[in-house]
Amino acid sequence: MNDDRDYLLISHLTQAGYCLRRAALIMNEQIWKESADTAKGRIEHSRVHTQRVERRGNEVKLYEYTVFSDVLGITGKCDCIEGTADETGCTIPSVDFPVRLYPIEYKHGKVRAEEEYEIQLCAQAMCLEEMYHTTITEGALFYTSSHRRYPVLLTEELRDKVKDTVAKLQNIREQMITPAADYGTKCKRCSLRELCMPKIGHSAEKYCKDLARAAKEADEL
Repeated sequence: MNDDRDYLLISHLTQAGYCLRRAALIMNEQIWKESADTAKGRIEHSRVHTQRVERRGNEVKLYEYTVFSDVLGITGKCDCIEGTADETGCTIPSVDFPVRLYPIEYKHGKVRAEEEYEIQLCAQAMCLEEMYHTTITEGALFYTSSHRRYPVLLTEELRDKVKDTVAKLQNIREQMITPAADYGTKCKRCSLRELCMPKIGHSAEKYCKDLARAAKEADEL
């Protein structure tokens, strides 16, 4: 990993998949507010987020595993990576036999198809492919409330969405842009709704800063 490069966090891709404006507020304006759902999800994640390696026979599980891609300029952590012995697989530092990798991302709630989660999972897989010169065709989302897996095929279409999301986030970060809100039903569920102020086109923080700047300029006249 290139230490001199400013990598995007894979978690920001998830936010962008849900809402580009939300991702910009978190990434550029450092705005965050927790809701009951995000708090519960964080607590459930904390039970998994202990970096460790578990090995049983020809299988290994890597938890809280750091991944990165120099090509995409992203980095993050995988909740869990399952490695199964396979002669056609890759070699990773944690085991002394080749394995086939299968990334798993843990999510709060019931099983459902969520594109932003699939983008996150695919980004993790693309990092692993680059790091270990392998091919990963499938991963899974594990929903903690129902204790079930939702398999995700890592198609070319999904990989293109990862690349497109990365490009959009890089532009938002470099230009320090906060996109206008695409107001809809998802806004009602967003923990940043009061800070985002989706109907006025500015975040609450930026709105207050603009008012303060205008007041200061008026006083100087």
